[in-house]
Amino acid sequence: MANTPYPQSYYAASANPVPPRPALQGEVETDVCIIGAGYTGLSSALFLLENGFKVSIVEAAKVGFGASGRNGGQIVNSYSRDIDVIERTVGPKQAQLLGQMAFEGGRIIRERVAKYNIQCDLKDGGVFAALTSKQMGHLESQKRLWERFGHNQLELMDQKRIREVVACDSYVGGMLDMSGGHIHPLNLALGEAAAVESLGGIIYEQSPAVRIERGANPVVHTPQGKVRAKFIIVAGNAYLGNLVPELAAKSMPCGTQVITTEPLGDELARTLLPQDYCVEDCNYLLDYYRLTGDKRLIFGGGVVYGARDPANIEAIIRPKMLKAFPQLKNVKIDYAWTGNFLLTLSRLPQVGRIGDNIYYSQGCSGHGVTYTHLAGKVLAEALRGQAERFDAFAGLPHYPFPGGQMLRVPFSAIGAWYYSLRDRLGF
Repeated sequence: MANTPYPQSYYAASANPVPPRPALQGEVETDVCIIGAGYTGLSSALFLLENGFKVSIVEAAKVGFGASGRNGGQIVNSYSRDIDVIERTVGPKQAQLLGQMAFEGGRIIRERVAKYNIQCDLKDGGVFAALTSKQMGHLESQKRLWERFGHNQLELMDQKRIREVVACDSYVGGMLDMSGGHIHPLNLALGEAAAVESLGGIIYEQSPAVRIERGANPVVHTPQGKVRAKFIIVAGNAYLGNLVPELAAKSMPCGTQVITTEPLGDELARTLLPQDYCVEDCNYLLDYYRLTGDKRLIFGGGVVYGARDPANIEAIIRPKMLKAFPQLKNVKIDYAWTGNFLLTLSRLPQVGRIGDNIYYSQGCSGHGVTYTHLAGKVLAEALRGQAERFDAFAGLPHYPFPGGQMLRVPFSAIGAWYYSLRDRLGF
């Protein structure tokens, strides 16, 4: 049987030790079978277990193998499309409920870290950095918008102030969100998996779901076993493949690239990011970076539509890093990897139910670290019969990509080219 290891990332190299988890053999029964041991699946499992459900997770590779263990590690609030866009789409009543949830994911992460003593280098503070006056105006509007929904841990920064928190000359200003922050994402996932198991949940690794047998008592089939359940939660996101065709038609896997430097030492690291905040810029195709626990710089950016792996990741990302920090020109890159996230046409998450007992959440569109933790809570509420918050997400409209799966990559790339051109030209 195939054994899929972690990619050769900094996160995998610095992961906390974990016990071996066997593949599923034979037949098991459970209340809820979750497909995917990333943040969505793990968060769902924890909330369900805490409420008395029996839970089994089948994972195609290893816990946190996908986006949950490869992302930039930034705790960023709200959604990939902000609350004002949602309000224009679905009206004020539904937007009010979604707006109230927009800042909950970060709180859930912190609660999990504290409750289960998860060692994941949690740091507070995230910066949105503006490269133009237009972007700064957007941040001013965003601050007012978020404060409408009770989110008040925000500080607008002028050019002088942002220089105090990031040693980059490119920014005209920014916004600091002290409820944002950053983590070692794979260690967060591994800690949540340990918490799942401490509550009696079972995780089967190297056990890809190859078929879902739908019906009153659905069955998830893996290469060497099957799980009979009352409910199924589909949480595979960009790594789901075509297991559920109706979900694949309305989403597209995309790749983002990340590099990690050699250790910089305390002095140089403190020079770059004196308060150890994470940073993302305000471009459509944004760059993001932060320090690790051992004082390396993690720097990511770029999008590959269709989730192909570029031949030379360092060649794509290192110039972006040096544009922000030319003082790192002689610093060695120790790790470079790519990871996939799932893009939707609306750039809003897709949440729903297929039949009476198959639930799903997918399509975080690059904003998944916080949203997935919220999604787990919302899905668990729905299985317990409390569906108001689930219905608020399920009511968001979603559309297939123009031209179907064959044309979704070129159309999306053209759109991204247009917006990145606008970023460069400043309009």
